[in-house]
Amino acid sequence: MSNLILPNDIYGVTEKNSVPVVSSRYVAEVFNKEHKDVLEAIRNCNCSEEFSRRNFTPSTYKDSRGKKQPEILMTKDGFAFIVMGFTGKKAAQFKEAYINRFNEMETFIRNLYEAKADFPEFTQAIMDQHEEPKHYHFSNELDMINRIVLGMSTKQFKETHNLFKVSSIRPFLTPAQIESIKVLQRIDIGLIVGIPDFQERKKILTEQLSRRSVKAIA
Repeated sequence: MSNLILPNDIYGVTEKNSVPVVSSRYVAEVFNKEHKDVLEAIRNCNCSEEFSRRNFTPSTYKDSRGKKQPEILMTKDGFAFIVMGFTGKKAAQFKEAYINRFNEMETFIRNLYEAKADFPEFTQAIMDQHEEPKHYHFSNELDMINRIVLGMSTKQFKETHNLFKVSSIRPFLTPAQIESIKVLQRIDIGLIVGIPDFQERKKILTEQLSRRSVKAIA
């Protein structure tokens, strides 16, 4: 998995090897610093070799001329270590925003792996369909199926049943609901590949569930 990006993420928090990271370039831009100064701060941060190895990963990017330039990918701990010296009200706001972004990405990655463990082909189909799979590509598809089967989104189901603290609603569904969700997800694997239009997929899946319900009654 790579290049997972949160929607509307101007802060550049992405993922590498299942760990949220941010490039030194984004940090320099957001905090209005020279990139070379951020790189120097990382190289001269006087942290332990182990901390550096775990939280700062050397990388490269291509500049506007197509030439490779150095950058460093930072974990949340690495980011916090470097920017703790950035002062001022604006810097404080950016620090808070970044911490929130890192936390959101951690949740995103955890939920994605849970979904992939339960429905690997379904999750892979969504990832293959998008060059840069984003958070809402998965949540929209899953919520569409939940709405068809349950008549409500995951969020609405949690609110209705006072399940705010649970990570998955599956243990609270009936066997019939779980089976219907599994069936529609299997069907949706092919639809995602062959039918890019979201509303068309929703229409087909709704019809499929109606047919299953008629057969069950007959």
